[in-house]
Amino acid sequence: MGRNTLSKFIKRTYFRFTGYSYTNLGRLFLRLFVGIMFMQFGIRQIMDFQHLCDHFPAILGMDSTTTLIVMTCIELICSTFIMFGFLTRFMTLPPFISMIVAEYYLLQKFGEATYLLDWQQQGYLPIMFLGIFFFIMLVGPGKISVDYFLSLHIIHTENKSEGELEEV
Repeated sequence: MGRNTLSKFIKRTYFRFTGYSYTNLGRLFLRLFVGIMFMQFGIRQIMDFQHLCDHFPAILGMDSTTTLIVMTCIELICSTFIMFGFLTRFMTLPPFISMIVAEYYLLQKFGEATYLLDWQQQGYLPIMFLGIFFFIMLVGPGKISVDYFLSLHIIHTENKSEGELEEV
């Protein structure tokens, strides 16, 4: 009897770790993680604004101060929306575009010496954020998000069934 109980326990544990999928919780974690990581850049830029105004690159025809203000707004506002899961797919677009521009700027700055970048330099950060933002755009915010609850509210006010709501 003890051996049978141990066998059932091992099977249950195995299925809990391999068979169950915690996709919505995983999406929440990823949104919170990337939001906090991206937001810290905006906070640091606010704290060191005067110094950065002189050294921040001027991109897309804007002067360095305007570029810094735009980047800080993108980092703070979009991160907050992404963490709450509100307008998630739309709010990943500005950071996604800004990371493309940042990577382009880094490639232009280092020129042909980009292969000299090591993992500790900032050259890999835009690519990492691009991958995470693309994933969030692809899979959506999940069920633990404002987007999902607003979708449920809209469906219920239009007297439709929840079956019409695909995975958010």
